[in-house]
Amino acid sequence: MPICSLENLTWPEAEQHLTRNAPIVIPLGAALKEHGKHLPLNNDKIMVEHLTRKLGERLDFIVLPIMHSSYYPAFVEYPGSVSLSFQTAVAVVVETCKSLANYGCRKFYVLNTGVSTAKVLFKAKEILVAEIPDLRFSFTDFKAAIESASSGLCEQAGGGHADEVETSMMLYLIPEVVRMSRAEPDYHGDKPGPLTRDEQKSSNSDAVYSPTGAWGDPTLATAQKGEMIVNRLLDWIENDIRNL
Repeated sequence: MPICSLENLTWPEAEQHLTRNAPIVIPLGAALKEHGKHLPLNNDKIMVEHLTRKLGERLDFIVLPIMHSSYYPAFVEYPGSVSLSFQTAVAVVVETCKSLANYGCRKFYVLNTGVSTAKVLFKAKEILVAEIPDLRFSFTDFKAAIESASSGLCEQAGGGHADEVETSMMLYLIPEVVRMSRAEPDYHGDKPGPLTRDEQKSSNSDAVYSPTGAWGDPTLATAQKGEMIVNRLLDWIENDIRNL
């Protein structure tokens, strides 16, 4: 079975493909989430589309349309960013998988490009395996995966959003969307809260001050670093899916 896009099939064709052993990959990447002044709001959607395509050169699977809305509360202070509630984001994943499980599908993998979405996916897995005991559900732990993939390559003091790593990946995958002339170092320490443009708010809370919306130093990004990070990340994801 070659990689196939479910949305392009007719229902009789879908019936032939949607079997118990067919791995279903759900790309999850925000279409509306700020990524600093140098990357577009649809950065994660673009990234997951390209990662999925490259993964398709390694594995056979059925791919769903990109799930481009989810739980992104850390970025809502920046215009254009959209976040679903936690409960809604969980329901979108659960109900999508349950719909396909009705046709016999039992293997689901979410190719996840977010950090806050891991919480959503843990909860979705809990619900799904409780209701359908023979269903297998896994997802990319993006924080762990990206830390492993970028190990030994980063020069920035810290960060994790629209930073050296993410910008390097985009310079490799699709450089035409990156506005490097607008990239700025923006790292004001590490706290557990969301990003904020209000320095006073940051000093009085767990919010991380970020006037640009980036968190790290994207000016250190290169396509060469990006290529290495992407290939290591693909190795991680491929291993995840094979284990599924």
